[in-house]
Amino acid sequence: MRAKISYAVTAAVLVFYFVLVGSRGVMLIQSGTVLTVTFGVAVLILPVIGLWFLWKNTQFVRKANQLAAELDAEGGLPVDELKRTPGGRIDRDSADEVFAKRKAETEAAPDDWRSWFRLAVAYHDARDTPRARKAMQRAIALHDGRPVQT
Repeated sequence: MRAKISYAVTAAVLVFYFVLVGSRGVMLIQSGTVLTVTFGVAVLILPVIGLWFLWKNTQFVRKANQLAAELDAEGGLPVDELKRTPGGRIDRDSADEVFAKRKAETEAAPDDWRSWFRLAVAYHDARDTPRARKAMQRAIALHDGRPVQT
């Protein structure tokens, strides 16, 4: 719940910022000179890109949470079997061991979104965020029946 509140607050702050920047862009365009209109258009592009990025991330998180809920209902969420240091950090060797199991599971069933979901969690635990995101995107695409990009 704390993560959802943090995400909502961050999104609200970003939307406020985008509106503020957008209003400055409109003000520059209203000035009417070639230079200010050019800058105004350039300034308006930033909030558009930011809103698109925020929308795509929100959709990704929503879909990943839906998969997690469905997998939880099936009793298939990965069990936290990772060893931790006294400070609470995940032990690297333990993460590598679990990752090897998840990778083998995914290689055995490459068209199963569940295995890709669990592989994404293993990548995340191994602190490999880009690969975790790609694995989760693949799980979402497989779940939705969309073609998978390799």
